[in-house]
Amino acid sequence: MAESAHTTAGTEVPAEHHEATALGFNAGGWVAIAMLVVFAVMIWKKVPAAIANALDSKIDAIRSQLDEAKTLREEAEALRKEYEKKAKSVEKEAAEMIERAKVEAESIVARADADAKVLIERRTRMAEDKIAAEERAAIEGIRAAAAAATSRAAEKLIVQRHDSVADARVVDQAIAELPSG
Repeated sequence: MAESAHTTAGTEVPAEHHEATALGFNAGGWVAIAMLVVFAVMIWKKVPAAIANALDSKIDAIRSQLDEAKTLREEAEALRKEYEKKAKSVEKEAAEMIERAKVEAESIVARADADAKVLIERRTRMAEDKIAAEERAAIEGIRAAAAAATSRAAEKLIVQRHDSVADARVVDQAIAELPSG
């Protein structure tokens, strides 16, 4: 146990403690000397220069990476602008294609409308011509039927009203009207 001095109040006061020393240095002195030796060895072995070189090379690597990143960003910006330009160009081309398609569609519709009108007129004319031909055929048929009916009726009348003398007179008159040649 450590020596202690007693006081009147009954509390113990620690006695002075003497630290061990070596060559006149206590523990704190030896730590300081060790630190100085470590620093001296580090300076002698050029550790700060090595650390500075390592830091410089790291800084150079980081700068290189930053420069590369800057270059990549510039390239990306250029690509973005190029693609924006291409997108605008594509949008413009698409709008032009749509406009051309509308014009072509309108042209096709107009042409189809005109062709339909021509076709309707042609078919109407054909139908009218066919109706007219049918009417002419019907009129010719009616005329032929009327002529046949008239001929039969005339034949009956002639047969009923004429005798051989009247027939001879009609034949003589027809012969007399023939041109002499």
